[in-house]
Amino acid sequence: MYSGIAQAVVPVIDRTAGDGSTSYTLRLPAELLDGLKLGASVNVDGVCLTVVTMAGDLVSFDVSDGTMAITNLGDRTVGSRVTVERSMRAGDENGGHNVTGHVSGTARVTGINTSTGALFLRVAIPEPHRRYVFVRGYLALNGCSLTVAEADEATGEVKINLIPETVRQTSLSDYRIGDRINYEVELQTQIMVDTIERCVRQSLQRAA
Repeated sequence: MYSGIAQAVVPVIDRTAGDGSTSYTLRLPAELLDGLKLGASVNVDGVCLTVVTMAGDLVSFDVSDGTMAITNLGDRTVGSRVTVERSMRAGDENGGHNVTGHVSGTARVTGINTSTGALFLRVAIPEPHRRYVFVRGYLALNGCSLTVAEADEATGEVKINLIPETVRQTSLSDYRIGDRINYEVELQTQIMVDTIERCVRQSLQRAA
């Protein structure tokens, strides 16, 4: 589990396609290497990945073809910047919201505004996840815990306001209109909406 609070932005050092998976090598800063072991989970652009090799500050992860198909990691090449977060430990403060690293899908960036010094980002959430996104609710983009400022359920377009510190600490400013970005809907909201819809549906069936 992750907090959605980005800890670093790091470059992709190597990308190697294999049989059924692609290997990515990242250069992690010293503070993220402390206590890191083979098999540990690391959130990379919103995707929970497992450490498979370590050599100094170079850490590698294998991404299955299935994961590549539902995330934007296939768009990341050598030199691309990615946002990373180590998994939370019991008792850690959670300044964001619980992020699982199980990406719901990818959304297209539809609007960018940096005229005020902050970053205003618009993305279009596909069906069927639009019903889980609410104004003032949580949404993770590339693993970053963010608050929805505006939401249009009909089009799926949501607006996110990013303060300068969030811009500095993430790779979100690298994105342009038309790019794909990983999103993860907030799990508790999804459970609540699905439960209510199921209960209403069952009630209507019984009444009929």
